[in-house]
Amino acid sequence: MFLTTVIDLYVRQVIGWALSTTLYTNETIIPDWKMRVSKRKIDKPLLFHSDRGIQYASKEFRKYLKSNKLITQGMSRKGNCCDNAVAESFFKTLKSELICHHSYKTIEEDYIPL
Repeated sequence: MFLTTVIDLYVRQVIGWALSTTLYTNETIIPDWKMRVSKRKIDKPLLFHSDRGIQYASKEFRKYLKSNKLITQGMSRKGNCCDNAVAESFFKTLKSELICHHSYKTIEEDYIPL
């Protein structure tokens, strides 16, 4: 299972997420982004920062970001997890507090309500 999140750094809150069995853009970041946009209107300049994952670098997702002139996309430097420290910290906490302490037997059990 793959969890894709959008975290608002100003309030340090997950404002969009998607859970999928693949890393395809239309199953990960696109539903995640649609959830984010449905919750908050983008009316000020916004920096969307991510690692260099294939779903973030895909033409399909970049098209979504470019559809709003207020959004700028930024990506971590190759091999530098410190550039994406908030997301790395979130996933470390999620894994250490929730995932590592439970053995999931089915996909339905993998569902993690954020």
